[in-house]
Formats: sequence, structure tokens, C-alpha cells
Amino acid sequence: MSPATRCKAETLLTEAALRRTPPRIAVLQVLLNAREPLNQDQITARLDRDAPNKVTVYRTLQALCAAGIVHRAFVQKRTWYFESAERCTEHQCHPHFTCTGCGRTSCLAEMRLPAVARSYKGYTIQRQRVQLEGLCPKCRECK
Repeated sequence: MSPATRCKAETLLTEAALRRTPPRIAVLQVLLNAREPLNQDQITARLDRDAPNKVTVYRTLQALCAAGIVHRAFVQKRTWYFESAERCTEHQCHPHFTCTGCGRTSCLAEMRLPAVARSYKGYTIQRQRVQLEGLCPKCRECK
């Protein structure tokens, strides 16, 4: 991981008033470098050999989510996918596209959808997530 990414991770932790522990820095670096949301197993696989165990990664993700540094982008096959919260606004995340052919998920960061009204007949909407499914260009060509 680059020194710049490590510095960014440490800054985010400090700003959130979280201790800068090696597991938090490592997990956050993986998510800052990722181009798409990752599940816990994918995060663990991208960590160094002397990486924290699965339980520590799980607890680290929970702490980072609670602090608002990381968020749960979407759930797929009963598994949460996480990404750095800096890619989204406080109330709306960019859409994600999952190919039903190959299973790859892509961030559609350049696409912004209109926000749903903040309140709807007594409801208070706190966050908007959009997950689109279909065929990616490669899988569409093969069909």
C-alpha cells in the first residue's frame, strides 16, 4: 500500500476520533484502494500475510461503519459489501451495478440519481441505496 493511502487512512481515523490501530489502518487502506465495493472475505484476501484474523476484520468493519468512515454499500447473497464513505454524500450513495452473468459489481460513481424526498407521509428517509442488475458489456456480447 502506498504511503499516501496510509496517510489518508490515518487522517480519516483521527478525524473520526478513532484510535489508529494497525487493523483499522490496513482495512481502510484496502477499501480506499478498491475500485468497487468488497465483502469481508475479499478485504481479508487483499490484506498482507500478517493481517488480522476474520473476527478482527469483522469488528474493524463494524467500528469503521459506526464512525461513518466506511459504509455498507449493498447486500448480495446474504453478504454485505463495504466501501469508503467518501465516495458518497451523507444521504445518497452512487448506484452499483451487478452483472447477473459474471457476478462482477461495478460502481457507477458518475451516475447521480435524484434523491427521494426526505420525508414521505410520516417516514423519514435516512439513506438511499440503489443496486442495479443486468448484463455487463462483455456478458451481453456473449449472449
